[in-house]
Amino acid sequence: MPTVTSNDGTEIAYEEVGSGSPLITVAGATAYRGVDQTTTELAGLVADGGHRVISYDRRGRGDSGDTLPYSVECEIEDLEALVAAAGGEASVFGMSSGAVLALEAAARGVPVTKLVMYEPPMLLDREGPEPIPDYVARLERHVSEGEPGDAMAYFMGAVAELPPDQIEQFRASPIWPAFVASEHTIAYDGRIMEPYGKGEPIPPGQFAAALQPTLVIAGGDSPEWMRNAARAVADAVPEGELRTLPGQTHQFDPAVLAPVMLEFLAS
Repeated sequence: MPTVTSNDGTEIAYEEVGSGSPLITVAGATAYRGVDQTTTELAGLVADGGHRVISYDRRGRGDSGDTLPYSVECEIEDLEALVAAAGGEASVFGMSSGAVLALEAAARGVPVTKLVMYEPPMLLDREGPEPIPDYVARLERHVSEGEPGDAMAYFMGAVAELPPDQIEQFRASPIWPAFVASEHTIAYDGRIMEPYGKGEPIPPGQFAAALQPTLVIAGGDSPEWMRNAARAVADAVPEGELRTLPGQTHQFDPAVLAPVMLEFLAS
């Protein structure tokens, strides 16, 4: 398994499929190569369209290392190291909180040629769920004081809004241990999202330095607050474009998303 070394010495594992111009995929909370079959399928479709797709395990997940203390800046440096290994510049696709991480990286100067974001889950108005002021602290307490799986179950209830019976079914499934193995990293995503989870608009100029062409995609069947967030992010970057995919939700169909991405990347 190839790796790159991030600025703080952390080894970040990745894999490649296809050839052509590079595209790096950035997973959202809980996802990594061992459990994220949707993004794996998407990577194959985009690779078939003429791209070299690089998928990696974010720090603390899968085969990647995890150097403490955690910081968002370290995750940005991880992505920067992958871009360097890809040839010095690359397009980037980010899913959910991974989209926000990718945007933060682009705004801080990581050489991203084109950016595709799927449903950055910013809570920017009062249409969505109530903000949880101590969300990250609660996650960290579950990890340090609770039983294995408690942080994952809390996330699924508080953020994914799954009912208790579905969470219990998931706990009993064969794939549950693979998710629990990375549950401490849910707080990492919480820190990425923290500035954008207060029900307040994006501060003016926050992403003005993200100058690359950017496509922000929302699912037509997703909640209004999430569609509002996608529109706000597209408006907040200088070269932002919004696309809504009818019939899609936060769990997208790769066969629907891939052609839209390929069209944008080819433009």
